[in-house]
Amino acid sequence: MIVYNKLVRDKIPQIIESSGKQAEIRVLDDDEYKRMLNIKLQEELDEFIEAGEAEKITELADLVEVVYAILEHKGISIEVFERIRQEKKEKRGGFGDRILLVNVE
Repeated sequence: MIVYNKLVRDKIPQIIESSGKQAEIRVLDDDEYKRMLNIKLQEELDEFIEAGEAEKITELADLVEVVYAILEHKGISIEVFERIRQEKKEKRGGFGDRILLVNVE
């Protein structure tokens, strides 16, 4: 038996059971869910950083899925989030100019 104790996508238990294995699951309460989403966000970020070029986009999709779950849990729509992102970009810019701040005196 392998113990995972980690947040997984909704269909993972059915996928496991369709392969002939048994999956023990439980539904998290709000506090646990918030904590596990934060852990999952870091896990997906680490996987993105460590992935080879061929896997980067799928790992980025996993990272975004966790961000969307965090937004949903906080009651914030993707449209509202996108507006916040856009406003911040207008005020402070994006990252397209590839600027590295070396130091400030």
